[in-house]
Amino acid sequence: MDKAQLSKIEKGLRQLKREQIPILAEILKASSDELMTLWLADQIYAVVKDEKLANEAMQVAEKSNNLKKAQK
Repeated sequence: MDKAQLSKIEKGLRQLKREQIPILAEILKASSDELMTLWLADQIYAVVKDEKLANEAMQVAEKSNNLKKAQK
């Protein structure tokens, strides 16, 4: 990753790629899981931010996720 790309990420003009998160976590000496959680939250928000039923949809998705985990 070059300086220009990092600058765009810092300014919110570009998203990190999933595979960059563990590398960034190592550089920052941060939790990879915490950074991945924040990255996933940003991805979800980008999809639902303008949706009237965003909260309801996220609740349904959470229930579905919990059901699938329980079935395993």
